Amino acid sequence: MHERVEALPLAGARLPRLGRRGAAYLATLGRFGVIWLPAYALLTSRASSLGNAVLIATALALVWFVALHKAFDASRLTLLALGPAVAAAMGAATGAVAVSALSMWIELHLSLLALLEMAFAIFVLSWAWEALVHRSLAGRRRVLVIGADDGGAQLAEDVYADRDAPFDVVAVVDDEHVDTIGMLVEDHRPDIVVLASHDLRPEAFERLLDVAGVGFKLVGLSEFYEHAFGRVPVETLRPTWFMNVLHLYQRPYTRLAKRAFDVVVATIALVVVSWLLPILWLVVRRTGGPGPVIFTQTRLGEGGRHFTIYKFRTMRNDAELAGAVWAAQDDPRITKAGKLMRKTRLDELPQLVNVLLGDMSIVGPRPERPEFLEQLKDAVPFWTRRHLVKPGITGWAQVRRGYTADAEGTADKLSYDLWYLRHRSLVIDLAVCVKTFTTLVTGSGAR
Repeated sequence: MHERVEALPLAGARLPRLGRRGAAYLATLGRFGVIWLPAYALLTSRASSLGNAVLIATALALVWFVALHKAFDASRLTLLALGPAVAAAMGAATGAVAVSALSMWIELHLSLLALLEMAFAIFVLSWAWEALVHRSLAGRRRVLVIGADDGGAQLAEDVYADRDAPFDVVAVVDDEHVDTIGMLVEDHRPDIVVLASHDLRPEAFERLLDVAGVGFKLVGLSEFYEHAFGRVPVETLRPTWFMNVLHLYQRPYTRLAKRAFDVVVATIALVVVSWLLPILWLVVRRTGGPGPVIFTQTRLGEGGRHFTIYKFRTMRNDAELAGAVWAAQDDPRITKAGKLMRKTRLDELPQLVNVLLGDMSIVGPRPERPEFLEQLKDAVPFWTRRHLVKPGITGWAQVRRGYTADAEGTADKLSYDLWYLRHRSLVIDLAVCVKTFTTLVTGSGAR
């Protein structure tokens, strides 16, 4: 048995006087309060009396509170990875629609501007409150890991290395000390027990059932990684994990909804950047040397099918006379204008046409070249499973990991691609798009 005894930062330690239930009640009260205050402030000038303002504000706050609660409940599995801003935005938008209908029914006559002001205030306050709950009220959660040799020891190291993760690993149980599980649970009172070992599951389950009254939550290794880090541990993954993708209770994100999102976003984006395309065309023509302005290349799409991808050319036309190679940091084959276009991702704007043609999505794994297929299949377990969805212009792996130029980096990106494969939804696609704008501003991850 290996127990972690290193002292971890206690900046977000749980409030001892409140306890778990008291902290939960306070968090719920605060969630209602940050909705009620903007509603009351807006209605004081519209209601006939103070009492009416309080009553109507409470009614509106209740409707909005239900919307926010549903939003946070729907995103509970991805909340840590995405951050509370996404759920707060989703709840604020859903609540705005519900309150708009309610205000017409009770003839409150809220203007669109007033409704948007209230929605924005609720979004900001809810975001701030959830961040406070995350850091102070919920506190750091105590984690007991069972199965040191099956990824448990690595998990402990990953948690310790990520100081932003609200977890403390209190102990890691190796295969020879399963009989101590009950004692460790009673001594450490963990909030979460991670069952990393598949071989130990029958015996470990029996031991855990004996102390189930302590009140811990039980998860597998991959599920904990998904919840805490927004990725899947590829090195310890088993083929049975993919049952999660095909599971009966998997939330549907239908092809029709995905396709509608892609077409709408691609069409709007092409209209917005239409003035920029001729300028980029001229820049490439004048600075890129001889060769075509639009660069075409064969890539791997959904199901491993080949398709032609379109980009503004950013390299010399003779860049791959010696064969296909990954782009390197400060690659000498890239033109001066190409460096700026890659940094800002402007070279990828023609891929909006690929989206409209149905070869790509707005959000998904980046399409890889078939020349690297055999190398990646041999070096990275389950790499071809990313072909279960269409490749994307941007994606969860791109905004979290950036560009990679070797098999090791590709394995790391795959861990994020598989997370997206399981949790993909319209909300996550929107969140990735917003995060992409931040990446465009900073230029991070480009080569």
